[in-house]
Amino acid sequence: MTPGQHLQPDHSKGDESTIGGYSAVHARPAAFEGRDGMSYSLEILTDVTAETAGSRRFGAYLVFLRWRRMGEQGVDGHLETDFLAWGETAARAKAAVGEMRLSEAQRVLDALITSSDATPASRRWRDVRRAEDGEP
Repeated sequence: MTPGQHLQPDHSKGDESTIGGYSAVHARPAAFEGRDGMSYSLEILTDVTAETAGSRRFGAYLVFLRWRRMGEQGVDGHLETDFLAWGETAARAKAAVGEMRLSEAQRVLDALITSSDATPASRRWRDVRRAEDGEP
């Protein structure tokens, strides 16, 4: 897929109300507006949490990438959770977190924003966009 290309959702690939299902159906990560008015996209990452006798245990967690509001497009920061699920493989741990509903992911994001030291934005992204377009 090339950047900016729109693909029709393929609802046969999963339940789009979950993190993993949304990504499969839409071929892109889910995106959210945080309570701070910033835009975030969501990824599930994994890491080794323990190694014993040649076997590994993996943990999976959420990373919310905060996108710049103004200027050049790009990531401006991120928020991440603690480990939310574990598995004997990275794929199993990731799949377990992928079952989380998007509504729960939104609650997690808002809680992370509330507990972070980030300064809340004074205006929501859509208000900034209207101002850029000359709308009141």
